[in-house]
Amino acid sequence: MAAPPYHPDCSRLVGICVLLGALWKIQAEQIRYSVPEELEKGSYVGNIAKDLGLEPRELEERGVRIVSRGRTQLFALNLRSGSLVTAGRIDREELCDRSPKCVVSLEILLEDKVKIFGIEVEIIDVNDNAPTFGIEQREIKVAENENPGTRFPLPEAFDPDVGVNSLQGYQLSSNVHFSLDVPSGADGIKSPELVLELALDREEEAVHHLLLTAFDGGDLAHSGTVKIHVTLVDTNDNAPVFTQPEYHVNVLENVPVGYRLLTVKATDPDEGANGEVTYSFRKVRDKMSQLFQLNSLTGDITILGDLDYENSGFHDIDVEAHDGPGLRARSKVLVTVLDVNDNAPEVTVTSLTSSIQETSSPGTVIALFNVHDSDSGENGLVTCSILDNLPFTLEKTYGNYHRLLTRKTLDREEVSEYNITVTATDHGIPPLSTETHISLQVADINDNPPAFPHASYSAYIPENNPKGASILSVSAQDPDSMENARVTYSLAEDTLHGMPLSSYVSINSDTGVLYALHSFDYEQIRDLQLLVTASDSGEPPLSSNVSLSIFILDQNDNAPEILYPTLPTDGSTGVELAPRYAESGYLVTKVVAVDRDSGQNAWLSYHLLKASEPGLFQVGLHTGEVHTARALLDRDVLKQSLVVAVQDHGQPPLSATVTLTVALANSIPDVLADLSSLESPDNPDDSDLTLYLVVAVAAVSCVFLAFVIVLLALRLRRWHASRLLQAAGGGLLGVPASASQFVGVDGVRAFLQTYSHEVSLTAGSRESHVIFPQPNYADTLLSQESCGKSEPLLITQDISETKGDASLHQVSQSCHIKT
Repeated sequence: MAAPPYHPDCSRLVGICVLLGALWKIQAEQIRYSVPEELEKGSYVGNIAKDLGLEPRELEERGVRIVSRGRTQLFALNLRSGSLVTAGRIDREELCDRSPKCVVSLEILLEDKVKIFGIEVEIIDVNDNAPTFGIEQREIKVAENENPGTRFPLPEAFDPDVGVNSLQGYQLSSNVHFSLDVPSGADGIKSPELVLELALDREEEAVHHLLLTAFDGGDLAHSGTVKIHVTLVDTNDNAPVFTQPEYHVNVLENVPVGYRLLTVKATDPDEGANGEVTYSFRKVRDKMSQLFQLNSLTGDITILGDLDYENSGFHDIDVEAHDGPGLRARSKVLVTVLDVNDNAPEVTVTSLTSSIQETSSPGTVIALFNVHDSDSGENGLVTCSILDNLPFTLEKTYGNYHRLLTRKTLDREEVSEYNITVTATDHGIPPLSTETHISLQVADINDNPPAFPHASYSAYIPENNPKGASILSVSAQDPDSMENARVTYSLAEDTLHGMPLSSYVSINSDTGVLYALHSFDYEQIRDLQLLVTASDSGEPPLSSNVSLSIFILDQNDNAPEILYPTLPTDGSTGVELAPRYAESGYLVTKVVAVDRDSGQNAWLSYHLLKASEPGLFQVGLHTGEVHTARALLDRDVLKQSLVVAVQDHGQPPLSATVTLTVALANSIPDVLADLSSLESPDNPDDSDLTLYLVVAVAAVSCVFLAFVIVLLALRLRRWHASRLLQAAGGGLLGVPASASQFVGVDGVRAFLQTYSHEVSLTAGSRESHVIFPQPNYADTLLSQESCGKSEPLLITQDISETKGDASLHQVSQSCHIKT
């Protein structure tokens, strides 16, 4: 398939259309005005509001203002009328020198749209300057034999105005010997010349006084004059001649003051004073005289002031050489100032935002600034840059304006403040740069909840703590700022044992310190499970939770509690039985105790503190078992009293004691045989009553003993009467076997078979009773049915010491006897 034909005319037409569109767009943002110079301050220039498509009242609302690069502001905005007016008197000659067209550029900023409009105001020249010669008079020496038609250069006038207002011509006062001719040079400049019309005669008139007048155009013409004194001298027929009609020189703008630019040279073939050549500037202006200096004798032109390419890149110097009599020659020195990179870029911030919210979208405008470099060419090209690691970017807009934009969404918690350095660098060699620092604050929003450093907390507090004791301090950090970072603490509502947790502990809402509101008891509460909430003060507030476990540490605040043996509640005394034939290691009983504490505080050990017969019994250190330490002997007393201490391992250790009564007997009746020797455990409250009862019993016993003595005496009296009766009296030894079950007093056992008394002392009661002689019922006092298998033997009096039969078996049953 053949390719379609190429039409170069069509592509060229498209390119022209694109170019025209671009030019039209640029033109659309350019507004042009013209105004005469020397107007009063506030003079109308143009209706800027209308040209911007706005109403006058909208100028202030939309932030319309004039921006500049720091030079004197020539114009201002009248916000009431919407007009562009002059800010002061404008001098076109000072502003643009002799440029044919004087245009001032300024920019108008629409703040709300961050848009720039270019304004060009042409300053129209008015005839406000008169021509000046720079000198008040000029002396011209003319040889008296000078031929008619000879021309003599006259001083030139200078008028800083342009166009029709500039210098238009010259007039010479009337004189028969001289006339005025004003020819135009190759550069179009008119140079007046004095023309000799008639031969001169020094003897007739040695000096001729003339007046040269220069005038300009315009509505109101101005003029300036200079006096010309023509002095006739002897003949000088050769004028100086320059070696070159024009001198061209290039010089760098940064050459120092005093630098020799060049030397002009003119020669005069005359001799003596007629051949001595001196040099001078032909047209002396203020700017020229401040920059260059001409040595009148040597012709050296040196630098007198600082050259500045940015102010003027070209200088046209007119020089003339004249000999002694006054013949003159003219030449030009054309000085081209070469630019060097001696101006750093200038950055002017036009619009600036000092704070931005951290949620602002990418592309938000931070600043609008203008960049200008007074150098030219590559030295005037400027590139702007910022650090690559910043979340910002630069965008070039109208002309030399740039915008600083955000490249991504900012996060205040990462960076709260940016110090942005905008570097403007030109392309000169070496390059010069300017840094502009922009400070930007990132405004905070509440986008971060408080965060605890730990996922959970554990605290330990000993029991019996004082109320108000500090338990633990929790802290949450909020990376936000101000109110968004102010954290308060609270406890989640819950219950423990039917009561709210807030009744056990409280938390300081500002510091996060937890305090105990109760004195904890480990035996009641082992731990608390709480939920602490940290909330910030932002809008809306954010919060986070953390779990807190409070563990109560056990203290040794409970003494051991003895479970066995227990004291009876009816006032009787518990007795443990041990058979007379028990060998070493025989288990008599076991002390059982518990401790409500835990751990080491509940470890119990058992110790034998006191024993009525040391070395007879031993107690297991950890078991509490009471064993015989050796075999029982006949000489061992019936009643053995042991004090066993139970001690825990807390700090300090606590203990409890129990008193054990062990009866050494083969059977229960052996225990009851000697009731008179038993003692009831006294209660402090019953000690006095018991004393009275004992005294009463002792008194009765004394009476009874006296009666027995009397009775014995009577029986001894009868003994002498009958020996048979004495043999029959030996039958008293045949006491029934059942009487051996009692523990009696030696020598009166036969009597006790007939007479007995019973004393009942109840420790828990104020009532006691004594039974006096009654018929013998010893054999029926203890019946087999009254014995139980699970209760220990309880009696109201201590068992008297007596010797029992070693052949008794271990008692496996216990009885509870009430007397």
